[in-house]
Amino acid sequence: MCGRYSSSRGPEDLAGVFEVEKWEPKEALAADYNVAPTKDVYAVLDRPLKDAPDRTPVRQLRTLKWGLVPSWAKSPEGAARMINARAETVHEKPAYRRAFAARRCILPADGYFEWVTGSTERDLEVEGKKKRPRKQPYFVTPADGSVFAMAGLYEFWRDSTLPDDHPQAWWVTCSVITTEAETGPLGVAPAEGPQSLADIHPRMPLMLTSDRWDAWLDPRHTDVEDLRSLLAPPPEGLMRAYPVSTAVSNVRNNGPELLKELEGPEEGTLF
Repeated sequence: MCGRYSSSRGPEDLAGVFEVEKWEPKEALAADYNVAPTKDVYAVLDRPLKDAPDRTPVRQLRTLKWGLVPSWAKSPEGAARMINARAETVHEKPAYRRAFAARRCILPADGYFEWVTGSTERDLEVEGKKKRPRKQPYFVTPADGSVFAMAGLYEFWRDSTLPDDHPQAWWVTCSVITTEAETGPLGVAPAEGPQSLADIHPRMPLMLTSDRWDAWLDPRHTDVEDLRSLLAPPPEGLMRAYPVSTAVSNVRNNGPELLKELEGPEEGTLF
């Protein structure tokens, strides 16, 4: 699952990493250390430029809304529930299969947050005591400090209640593709706590290594079976995970301090 992530790199940096040819300064986003569903996010995609006579795809950095709205949806109300698409079924689910065939993107991130229920709280649940579990958040990020390139899909939705020239007549939304979490050892694991991504959560965003970027983004690549081969998990051991403050659990908190590594899980949230 991916329900929250960090995206602090600026458009110039991302344009260099992904060899972006086109981006609009007016679409620049502020650094966001607590990206939540329905927020605007950066996406890298290959698409012909609007109204250009040359229909050759151009690598672009665009601003999309996180939470996919299928083109056939009557309203955008379910977008917050469409933030993730499962790699195992993305090619066949009605909400995603058209986008999988033609509208794929990369959602760049510093890393993502995932929560582990502390052992003390799990014991209380087992004993039947009615206490809300307190979960320890972990930040998962590439061990080498590179950009975390999450596989994604994007889609267009037309609001039929608005005129064509209305600035909100068209929505462009996206979803993160997830896969089974790695069971092998982390590249860098915390001194205490989870030693693999699967210890934190059974799902994780699908990270695309740089050798897959071009094939994934090319809209002319439409063979479903070939595309599914790009969804194979990356090599194990590329990630690190470390505990961070429970302040990240509140979406109103946002700043680089949310990425600060703790020496161990916070009191009351022992793994």
